[in-house]
Amino acid sequence: MPEFLYLLPPDEARQRLFAHLPPPSLPTETVPTMEALGRVLAKAVKAPHPLPSFPRTSVDGYAVRARDTFGASEALPAYLTLIGEVPMGRVPSFALQPGTCALIHTGGALPEGADAVVMLEHTQRLGDEIEVLRAVAPGENLLQPGEDVQEGETILSMGQPLRPAEIGGLMALGILEVEVWKRPRLGLIASGDEVIPPQQSPAPGQVRDINTYSLAALILECGGIPQSYGIVPDQPQALRQAAERALQECEALIITAGSSASTRDMTAEVIQSLGAPGVLVHGINTRPGKPTILGVCDGKAVIGLPGNPVSALVNGYLFVRPLLEYLLQLRPRPRATVRAQLTVNLASQAGREDWWPVRLVRADASPSGWLADPIFGKSNLIFSLVRADGLIRIVPDATGLSAGEEVEVFLL
Repeated sequence: MPEFLYLLPPDEARQRLFAHLPPPSLPTETVPTMEALGRVLAKAVKAPHPLPSFPRTSVDGYAVRARDTFGASEALPAYLTLIGEVPMGRVPSFALQPGTCALIHTGGALPEGADAVVMLEHTQRLGDEIEVLRAVAPGENLLQPGEDVQEGETILSMGQPLRPAEIGGLMALGILEVEVWKRPRLGLIASGDEVIPPQQSPAPGQVRDINTYSLAALILECGGIPQSYGIVPDQPQALRQAAERALQECEALIITAGSSASTRDMTAEVIQSLGAPGVLVHGINTRPGKPTILGVCDGKAVIGLPGNPVSALVNGYLFVRPLLEYLLQLRPRPRATVRAQLTVNLASQAGREDWWPVRLVRADASPSGWLADPIFGKSNLIFSLVRADGLIRIVPDATGLSAGEEVEVFLL
């Protein structure tokens, strides 16, 4: 098999991969809401009751009948009789009559007869009489029942990732458990005679395994479970045995190659032997990461990433993260980006998509407030990414970017 069949743009390569995958069918599990941070909903959630469930004030002040304040001003105040204080956490036992009011604190339940709240700073207290210095309209400074969500309303959709806000919203409705997709398990195989575990001291010619750990962290961050199958030598039979086991136990497999000249061909041949249809893409028209391989073997994705750590991780963002989003049926959402001005010229080859690591530098003189300072380094230098805040993309139809040009930085 040739080293590269032909180079595809990343978007087209992803489309080809997903077109050959079966519809995602992860099992589900029910987990406590407080343990569901970062999980993805497998079932829509409906509100069991309205929120708020009773009319309450959004400010500290005095519950009033709005009509009793009409025309009130600092020059001509309205005067109301104070009849009590609304107890927090309980329904008031009294009702407002014409010309009366009640002291109420933020979140307190509105007493019967009241339809507005005057803010404390718009009043003065004179014994049992309240001087109202500003009129209020019916409903002012109130939260009405169902104003946040209505009973039976779909509050969260399938595919929604659960952030701190969603956890809080579920708890506000007393929803203590949620049904989520089980985390997909992705196998990781590091390949290469020169690769050793991080806990060993490398001899001349050896390098510590970086890719297993950076990609495992990416998988965890994206909602999956990484499972390492160790480091295998540049021997097709050893790689095939490890890959077969990983595909039996996992939803997908990622192989990172060593640096020997034959490794890419070996990885492609092994993927081709694991099941139909086998290799779908062998070579991506991007830098870094041209040797990337995408395949599907009997319904499971297999991705062969370059051995160089920067290439492996950048292409992990381009292919592994979208794969996890596909498996989890994650609802489409925008990436976190920042606009910044490029500090230097960057050249690019026409027809190729380039990804450059950049650090962000605060600059008040810049229209966006940020400068994007490229980090120059080869694809085997992991600290070029450690020093980066994000990546910028040079599109295939461009021959580079100019200093001072505004760019979009995809935050890491």
